[in-house]
Amino acid sequence: MNEAGSQHKHKVVVIGSGFGGLFGTQALDRSDIEVTMIAATSHHLFQPLLYQVATGILSEGEIAPPTREVLSRQKNVQVLLGEVTDIDLDAKTVTHQLLGRRSVTSYDSLLVAAGAGQSYFGNDQFAEFAPGMKSIDDALELRGRIFGAFEMAEVLASKGENVDHLLTFVVVGAGPTGVEMAGQIAELAHRTLKRDFHSINSREARVILMDAAPQVLPPFGEKLGEKSKKELEKLGVEVQLGAMVTDVSERGLTVKDKDGSERSIAAVTKIWAAGVQASPLGRTLAEQSGASLDRAGRIGVNPDLTLPGHPEVFVVGDMIALDHLPGVAQVAIQGAKHAAKQIKHGLDGKEAGQPFKYFDKGSMATISRFRAVASIGKFKLTGFIAWVMWLAVHLVYMTGFKNRLTALGHWLISFLGRGRAERTSTEQQIFARAAIKRLKGGANDLVSAPGAHEAAEDLLRVTREDLESRAAEETRLTDSGERGKQTV
Repeated sequence: MNEAGSQHKHKVVVIGSGFGGLFGTQALDRSDIEVTMIAATSHHLFQPLLYQVATGILSEGEIAPPTREVLSRQKNVQVLLGEVTDIDLDAKTVTHQLLGRRSVTSYDSLLVAAGAGQSYFGNDQFAEFAPGMKSIDDALELRGRIFGAFEMAEVLASKGENVDHLLTFVVVGAGPTGVEMAGQIAELAHRTLKRDFHSINSREARVILMDAAPQVLPPFGEKLGEKSKKELEKLGVEVQLGAMVTDVSERGLTVKDKDGSERSIAAVTKIWAAGVQASPLGRTLAEQSGASLDRAGRIGVNPDLTLPGHPEVFVVGDMIALDHLPGVAQVAIQGAKHAAKQIKHGLDGKEAGQPFKYFDKGSMATISRFRAVASIGKFKLTGFIAWVMWLAVHLVYMTGFKNRLTALGHWLISFLGRGRAERTSTEQQIFARAAIKRLKGGANDLVSAPGAHEAAEDLLRVTREDLESRAAEETRLTDSGERGKQTV
């Protein structure tokens, strides 16, 4: 189509490449619409399996395929990498930045699926020593911290030093993520690593799961919560409920119990899985539209998922406060598909504005190999049957046949055997996040400002000439046979 014709196409901007962003974009396929996806990462993250990256079962590539590859056959989509910093509802524009480079994209319809981040309940300083579980960076850092703790303990124990603080792992938050992390760390210590060290006994590692709430897995109900608690304790996990974290430091944390008493736990490795906070874009939208915000930063939307006063703007997933919908993947997926349908209906002259109806497909969480819990309507399942259902559901929703196949292979290795295929970790993974945050401008300080390359062009030319000369001399020495011969 010529340029003049393309200017008349309806422009949809999608913010986010998670479940809401990806499924919303795919739902707009085969339509006469220009779609631009803007996301802070270049991949689509299958977040429910992040804990398996952190504990060495899966690689990051298996749960985070490149968004461009996933959408490569959808011809009406352009994917742009960048963090959205502003939305102007009156001008209908989205501002996004990538390493200091600012861009503005206009829209006719907007689908905001920016998701949620980790919440430290006003104590953001805890993040330095207790990473969350919301991104690939988080999972890789935790992998390094967990396996690194065992390595450090082996070194210090060989010198006769006390290593209890290194072999104590604390998971804060007894929701699905916390339960799955605690269970997998216990399996690592008691099963996977039990033959790998000589100076320490990995089975003596202490795994603590704590929460200020009175039960494990509150969304699953009292019965499944109690069942999960008992299964965790069978694995050797210490479940501490009614315990609120009041301080976190490099070597431990302070806990306030229900009776008001305080105690300290010495632990180098802490994992924060206690809460979520909606994207700050929710506040941006609320300030301009007058929509309400709840304590978690979720924005109040109309029944059809549109922003009050702005029928061209849809908000989906973890960002919305509507009918007490849970912050799970299915809410984002179904909401995004509904929004895409409403956009297409409006363009086709069909009735739009139908209310969003969520179909609850249930909730699942693994405790360890062969053990899981599932809540599907009135059915409450535990044990091996729930675990098999968990495997099947997660395979279905993983993106790409290749990822499903390799994930299945890794699960066979980890669950039938005792190996973990992805145990590699580096100092960079552990310390890069903290190092970048100490820079005044963050990652922007590590790249040249726009125009700096042209200013250094002469210097680059001199360096290139020098390299070319050296390469020519290396080639001459090899071809002439002079290399290695003594010269007089």
